[in-house]
Amino acid sequence: MGNRLTQIATRTGDAGTTGLGDNTRVSKNSLRVHAMGDVDELNSNIGVLLCEDMPGGIRSLLVEIQHQLFNLGGELSIPGYELLKPEAVLALDQALDEYNATLPRLAEFILPAGTRAASLAHVCRTVARRAERALVALGNEEALKETPRQYLNRLSDLLFVLSRSLNRHRTDGSVGDDVYWKSERMQKDGAAE
Repeated sequence: MGNRLTQIATRTGDAGTTGLGDNTRVSKNSLRVHAMGDVDELNSNIGVLLCEDMPGGIRSLLVEIQHQLFNLGGELSIPGYELLKPEAVLALDQALDEYNATLPRLAEFILPAGTRAASLAHVCRTVARRAERALVALGNEEALKETPRQYLNRLSDLLFVLSRSLNRHRTDGSVGDDVYWKSERMQKDGAAE
């Protein structure tokens, strides 16, 4: 793939269109470009999350996810092409099983809060959901493969689990916890027991 980006400012998008990988031009406001942008934003947010202190296993997993998201973006930029393989979804399933097994069961809702790393993982989760919605919208208009949609759906679940894991990771050796929602109804129901 050598030397593909020889010029960044081409000025070809000044009229509100952008070029896809198959050399067609589409509106920058098209559903495909929205989906590509949301996947790119998700990848960038994961890059910010990677600036935080975290266990090595989570770091390696997130770096691999960044590569897979780049594959997904490439697939979106070339209609009909496949770069993201079903094995990538299976890898997320395995990571979900691995990290979820170490966490206590949730009996209450949690807030997207806690440590900075956990909070950033929650931001990534919400951007993943937006990217998934953009992909679903595009899929309602054009034929798409199932793997990208499945990947984003599973990734948002994994980012929720990772946020919980990151809330428990402390550099001083102590163990943290989730930040629980203080529901008035739940408090009343609990007081009645």
